[in-house]
Amino acid sequence: MPANEPRVALDGSERTAIPGARDVGPVAPDERIELTVRVRTARPAALAAAAAQLPGTAGRPGQVGYLSRRQLRASGGADPAEIGRVEAFAREHGLEVLVSEVAERRVVLAGSAAQLSATFDVSLRRYEIGGTKFRGRTGSVTIPASLATIIEGVFGLDDRPQARPHFRVLAPAGAGDLAAGSSGAVQPAATSELTTRSFSPPQVARLYDFISGVDGTGESIALIELGGGLRPADLDVYFKGLGVPRPSVTTVSVDGGRDDPTTADSADGEVMLDIEVAGSVAPGAKIVVYFAPNTDRGFLDAITKAVHDTTHNPSVISISWGGPESSWTAQAMRAMDAAFVDAALLGVTVACASGDNGSDDRVGDGRAHADFPASSPNVLACGGTRVAGSTTVITDERTWNDGALGGSSGGGISDVFDPPPYQAGARVQKSANPGGRVGRGVPDVAGDASPASGYAVRVDGRDMVIGGTSAVAPLYAGLVALLNEELGRPVGFLNPALYRVAAGTIHDITEGNNGAYSAGVGWDACTGLGRIDGTRLLAALRKPA
Repeated sequence: MPANEPRVALDGSERTAIPGARDVGPVAPDERIELTVRVRTARPAALAAAAAQLPGTAGRPGQVGYLSRRQLRASGGADPAEIGRVEAFAREHGLEVLVSEVAERRVVLAGSAAQLSATFDVSLRRYEIGGTKFRGRTGSVTIPASLATIIEGVFGLDDRPQARPHFRVLAPAGAGDLAAGSSGAVQPAATSELTTRSFSPPQVARLYDFISGVDGTGESIALIELGGGLRPADLDVYFKGLGVPRPSVTTVSVDGGRDDPTTADSADGEVMLDIEVAGSVAPGAKIVVYFAPNTDRGFLDAITKAVHDTTHNPSVISISWGGPESSWTAQAMRAMDAAFVDAALLGVTVACASGDNGSDDRVGDGRAHADFPASSPNVLACGGTRVAGSTTVITDERTWNDGALGGSSGGGISDVFDPPPYQAGARVQKSANPGGRVGRGVPDVAGDASPASGYAVRVDGRDMVIGGTSAVAPLYAGLVALLNEELGRPVGFLNPALYRVAAGTIHDITEGNNGAYSAGVGWDACTGLGRIDGTRLLAALRKPA
């Protein structure tokens, strides 16, 4: 490419400084950095045509128009010639080309900080906040004008922590009625007229009338993890105690992410919760855990890897990490949403936790915020409830809201994504923010999430109770595995079918609030359509639409 070719700002790449972060100096010029360049699809019309068929086919027996991974590569992959142009641009600047993936539409590059700063016209600095150190940048990435329509995103220059695990720990016996946020600090939970008790995941599955007689055999559940690790000995003890066969668990490293267990107050709680919930609901399914760094690049690459993984072939993906839309770049949200479209085209269901900090989503600016990736219109967004009753009967179920310290169901109206077609008849309310934007409503469904009615799990040698919407995503991922086995086909992108049959298959949650929004009859920004009845949903999916 000509040395004097004009450069342009990459659309959606602008980064701002994290409030309160301290600038501790420039990045060392010789620091080695790897990054991912996302490339456009070669056939946007074909991809759009395939995606347009999904709302009319999802959940219809015998009419599911899902693609194979080979077909998706042909209809939605990158143009090899355009990948080659990105590779040539990188080599002109002395960068290494580590990986080129046509199907995943990505090129992985490596070079020194000095090389990458010059290649993409950025200033890389070191920052520190709350004991966490990271590499950051502000402003936009620039690229040659001739690549402006080819490159959709550049990820990895900035490695600030991107997401939080959405789980909360109930304090151990003797500490009182306490709950801990995902930071691990124990805090008092709000009082409530509902009795505090815990459930095993299979007990919750029975309360929600999940399907009996199947165990997810033949299915593969992908878990996306941005930290923490698992302890096989704890899994052995946990599943033996439940009297449930221990599922097969495989780990996959993405971008150098590792299975790295530390303490129960760390992200280990998230990893073990996800495995133990999904694995005990569908013990016959294979569990595949994708470990990646907690950055926008790591998050994107983990999802892309799971979607396109031809070795493990996940049929459902559970994601329990996220952050407010305002913390993401536009390029990251677009790229991840495109990966979710790929999943939908393949018949892979994606379930995402909606957040544990109510309508505020831990931003603290007085406005309502939706959590991403739950706000993507191409995922099943999972909110939270609080359950009262016995192990066999629910006597009360309402929006999870244990107060400011105890957490509450994330939910709201997206500031980024427009209302999807499947929500057209759901009477999704306007945003509580000034202007009353009409956007994608979050969540779609809800399930038990309060630590006060949480899940009995085992983490780092300790038996404990954990709640959070991060438990709801693997819970419903387990249900999807059961549905897939029973039906003999993937239910895939489930949202259109859920909204179509909600009246007969979903228990409406009409009490409670999450801050800016209140539950009521029909869809609401606290618990969505409500809690799924597994057996009724199975019956509905068997009927012609």
